[in-house]
Amino acid sequence: MQQTLPMQRKTPATRSWPRWRPDLHWVGLPVTVMIGLVFWHLLVTLGGYRPFILPGPALVAERFVATAQSGLLWQHTSTTLVEALGGFSLALVLALTLGYVLAHLPWLDRALSPVLAASQAIPIIAVAPLVILWFGPGLTSKLLIAALITFLPILIATVVAIRSVPRELREMALISGASRWQILRYVEAPLSVPVLFGGIRTGLALATTGAVVGEFVAGREGLGALINIARGLFDTPLIFVALLTLASITLSFYLVATLIERWLMRWDHE
Repeated sequence: MQQTLPMQRKTPATRSWPRWRPDLHWVGLPVTVMIGLVFWHLLVTLGGYRPFILPGPALVAERFVATAQSGLLWQHTSTTLVEALGGFSLALVLALTLGYVLAHLPWLDRALSPVLAASQAIPIIAVAPLVILWFGPGLTSKLLIAALITFLPILIATVVAIRSVPRELREMALISGASRWQILRYVEAPLSVPVLFGGIRTGLALATTGAVVGEFVAGREGLGALINIARGLFDTPLIFVALLTLASITLSFYLVATLIERWLMRWDHE
């Protein structure tokens, strides 16, 4: 007679809820700003610097409020934002397209790499006068200058990101009958996000630099032009206002790119 074994009661699996952990990036940023302000105030107070040499945080804050209320700050800031974002968008489209082609055509990459490396040896401040001479002092030249300085970091990140995708995954997708677009959409793009956004964050920061360089060389509007105006008037607090605004723009670009990257990673994981 066959002996029956007692049935084991299945216990439901307990779900382990993720613990909340504070994001050190968001916590460290206000602390770093406060430490910088305290150090700045102590340096001005103990050093006894005059305002036209090194203004204190309170004087710069007062100048910032006055410039913002007059509308002058937003007028110049909006111009720099348009130039930086426009140049970045142009560089992003070109760099992603060319980077994808170079990642799949090593012979073309070997042919263009020396040219691209040599182009980066020329400072953007030396190229800016030529761009303005060819395209005029308007918005087009500022966009091109911002795109030129932004292009290579995104291009390099794109090539490295695409080539970092394991070849086995591409071969499995081809065997399964996937098209080139499906491989890009479901294999290469999701796995390329971490490396690619490293270049995008760098490009966003450099786009602001490119826009300001164009405004320095030939511009009546923008934060670069505002710095030139303040320098001519020996208005050092206004120079600090423009510099801090530029730093705020770059930091905002970095944080937005980081949030988009995390959203894409979470969406792909889900």
